[in-house]
Parts: sequence; C-alpha cells; structure tokens
Amino acid sequence: MVLLTFPDSLFGTGERPLVFYLAMEEYVAANIDKYSAGGESPVECFFLWKTPPTVIIGRNQDVEAEVNLPFCRKNGITVVRRKSGGGCVYSDRGNLMYSVISPVTDVEKSFTPTLEKVAGALRNLGIDASVTGRNDILVDGRKVSGSAFFKHPKAGIVHGTLLFNSDFDTLEKAITPSKEKLSSKGISSVRQRVANLSEYYYGGDIDAFAAAFARELKTSDRRISPEELSKIHETDLLIF
Repeated sequence: MVLLTFPDSLFGTGERPLVFYLAMEEYVAANIDKYSAGGESPVECFFLWKTPPTVIIGRNQDVEAEVNLPFCRKNGITVVRRKSGGGCVYSDRGNLMYSVISPVTDVEKSFTPTLEKVAGALRNLGIDASVTGRNDILVDGRKVSGSAFFKHPKAGIVHGTLLFNSDFDTLEKAITPSKEKLSSKGISSVRQRVANLSEYYYGGDIDAFAAAFARELKTSDRRISPEELSKIHETDLLIF
C-alpha cells in the first residue's frame, strides 16, 4: 500500500477537524489513479490521522439515542455524521485513525481483507489482535479498533479507529448506546468492552506506534502536496 504523508508530518495531527480527513478520503478516491506507483494500475493508499475530541456517528444512526449531546456541547466535543455505516465512535488525540482507499469497490472484497491487514500489522508489532464479526479488531476479548466502509464511485474506503491511549472516562460519557445493544454483546458498559493498545505496545508513545504501524503496512510512500491540501480544504467545505 502507498502511505500518503503530510507536508509537515508522517500523519495528520490532531489540530485539523475531522471533516478535513473525511474530505481527504473522498479526494484520494476520486483521484485514485494519480497515486499509482511508477504509472502502474491504481493501488491501495492509506493515511493516518488524529482529531480533537469528536463523536462520529454512522450514516443511519439516531444521534439523540447514541450521543450525550448536552455533555458534548458542554465539553466542546464535536459531533459529526459520516457517510459510511456502522456504529458510533469517540475519537480524541489518543486515538489513531486510519483510512484505506482501494480501487476495489466491492465491500466483501475490500472490507475484510483490509481489516486482516490491519490486524496482521498489529500482530507484527507484538499485539495479539484478531478480526471479530464484521468490523471489530479485538485483543484479549476487548475492542481496540472499529471500522466502517464507504463506497465511492471510483474506490472503496475503509476507515477505522486504533485506540492507543484514549480517554475512556470521556468516551463513556459522550456515547450512550442502549442497554439492549450492550447486553447483546455480553457487557454492561462501553468501557468494559474497549481497551487501549498502549496496554500491549511497548515501543513508545502514539507517534512511535504510528510510525511502526505505517512501516508494517506500506510498500512505498508519497507526500501530499500543498496544492492537494488546498483542494481537499475546498472539498470539505463543499461536501460536509
């Protein structure tokens, strides 16, 4: 996979709003043929990013049922609806997000293979990760990554979380899934279900983890130009 890096860093820092990175996914998808290595047919691309505290809800979710809106407003937590399906997630600067953009638009041929690559990269870093169900990666029975798929006309987009040292107190207060949903997973709280990768990774902080994770997945890298960043900014104003 081609790793897309930023002009000033390996991955997107937690200062840009989440909508910028969602727009970047769509920009790369629309221009997937430009990111081929050596003029070959289109290849998979990925990039890594962080955000300020944000709740991200799926395309079809009821925001009032899934999100503690008063708490989010009081604490400056942004709430964003994404175009992909799946469940509600909380992201902060202790969570590393990944986006994989592939010329394969079929969900079955794109989604699970991508999650297996992510889990394989984690195992190569000494973390006993496995793909469970349709969109989760677990370690010791606890969720360290959730993901979703979005079909763009020219590419398939898989994006997901990699909880590294997220604030679980805030996560539990910001997200309010129904008791029935939690019970169906055999747990009593969101916090009981999740774990931070920092419990299992001994190679440094989140920046060191991001660099190591990127090395496991990438076959080459390509820096996003300032001109491309400008076009992505134009896109996030148009579509979000």
